[in-house]
Amino acid sequence: MTDLLAFAKNKLGYEFADTQNLILALSHKSIGAKNNERLEFFGDSILSYVIAEILLETFPKANEGQLTRMRAHLVCKDTLTIVAKELEIDKHIILSNSETRTGGHQRSSILADALEAVMAAIHRDSSIGDIKRIIKQWFFSHIEKLKESDRCKDSKTQLQEYLQSFGEELPKYNVVRTTGPAHQQIFHVECKLGNSKIKFIGVADGRRKAEQMAAEEAYIYLKESKQKK
Repeated sequence: MTDLLAFAKNKLGYEFADTQNLILALSHKSIGAKNNERLEFFGDSILSYVIAEILLETFPKANEGQLTRMRAHLVCKDTLTIVAKELEIDKHIILSNSETRTGGHQRSSILADALEAVMAAIHRDSSIGDIKRIIKQWFFSHIEKLKESDRCKDSKTQLQEYLQSFGEELPKYNVVRTTGPAHQQIFHVECKLGNSKIKFIGVADGRRKAEQMAAEEAYIYLKESKQKK
């Protein structure tokens, strides 16, 4: 118990009033009915809400699409697994003997779920203000990296900067057709890259949105083509 309290204080940055909350959060379903699944369910919602609020505060100029992409990156299993290991949750997860023997303490799904369960446990033990402060602390370095990454840039900017880095001419966008009634038009926009004959089409209920979608298709194609070489 002393080791668990020290772990909570020194690694998680929180001192539990009720240690049973932490024990439950670290208890994998392999040990029995009293496990962290319900806390993980709650923690998933807490994380999504808190990260959304932090991103709104940190990136005041980001649009909805950018915020959505950044949140998706921060709450994905890969990122949660990294954070869980940074906090050494893998060293304190409570598993059955068979799960331990098969390396369950290193399994991404188990660590990501445990991290979310710990968030819920802290919230139950304190308040939304406390868990927001702690999540911000846990994810600080990952949020800082977003400031320099493509994820906070829209697709047209990503594509333009990528082409410029290779000295290529900028893309051109053309509306190839519209469908639907005048008050509810659907735009079909083509993104053209230099002399390429490949067509990148975006379809959306607004010209700008369709341009972004076409740019995203072109950007993904170029990045994947580059990786194959």
